[in-house]
Amino acid sequence: MVKMSKVDSKAGYFMVMPYIIYFVAFIAYPLIFSFILIFHRWNIVTPMEFIGLKNFVRLFKDELFFKSIINTLIFLSIHIPLQIVIALFFANLLNKQIKFRSLFRALYFLPVVVSGVVVTILWQQMYAYETGLINQVLSGFGFKKIPWLVSPEIAMPSIAVMATWKNVGFYIVLFLAGLQSIPNELYEVAEIDGASSFQKFYRITLPLLNPTVVLVIVLSTIGGFSLFIEPYILTGGGPLDSTLSAMLYIYNQAFYFNHMGYAATLGFFFALVILVVVIAQRKFIEREVY
Repeated sequence: MVKMSKVDSKAGYFMVMPYIIYFVAFIAYPLIFSFILIFHRWNIVTPMEFIGLKNFVRLFKDELFFKSIINTLIFLSIHIPLQIVIALFFANLLNKQIKFRSLFRALYFLPVVVSGVVVTILWQQMYAYETGLINQVLSGFGFKKIPWLVSPEIAMPSIAVMATWKNVGFYIVLFLAGLQSIPNELYEVAEIDGASSFQKFYRITLPLLNPTVVLVIVLSTIGGFSLFIEPYILTGGGPLDSTLSAMLYIYNQAFYFNHMGYAATLGFFFALVILVVVIAQRKFIEREVY
């Protein structure tokens, strides 16, 4: 066994030092400081005031915060199934030998790398009631204009559709990788046995894609819980707080009302909600493939 010299040891510490500084400055310190804030009242300007568990008492009486969580769950209930279906559909198409396949793969992934703010502003123009492209097309075909962002019933589904368009390219890549890992011999044997396209998809593709499906659901859930840019730019949480996401509500408490201690409490509680939901998903969705 070769012993490491002092020079090599110092070089190793020097190499990992940038990450240690990053971890302490941007992960460890914010977490510790946020945990301290839970038990204090602080508006940035005046010194922190210790208030014990009063932030938790306020949290459980805050109906608007729980409404924001429900709004986020509504968004997820629309966004996740829509994203899985669309991503799996296009991944199947791109897994076949078609012309310009590489070009289509790049085009589908392009929205993922575009700034979320840019995409949201683009869709804001498309969703505009009077001048938006979508309503102009509907009017051209004789249909009534739809209040995409001003109707409490339609606003959140509209945001879910926009978010799906923005993120679906990433999940297409994941599904495409999963499809390419399935041995082609399984489909050849099934075809010899007379299996239809639907039977091959249901009996072979879906079971062997189960780990990828679980990964997509978990990542989509975590990403959906961080919903912020879309409602912040498109609706500001309206109309009638129907698109007020939990992240937007926490942001408003912190940087609009300067309730830093309460915002930290909301953040920790919301993190626990995300953890519970993800664990429940893995328990009820994930299954071992034989």
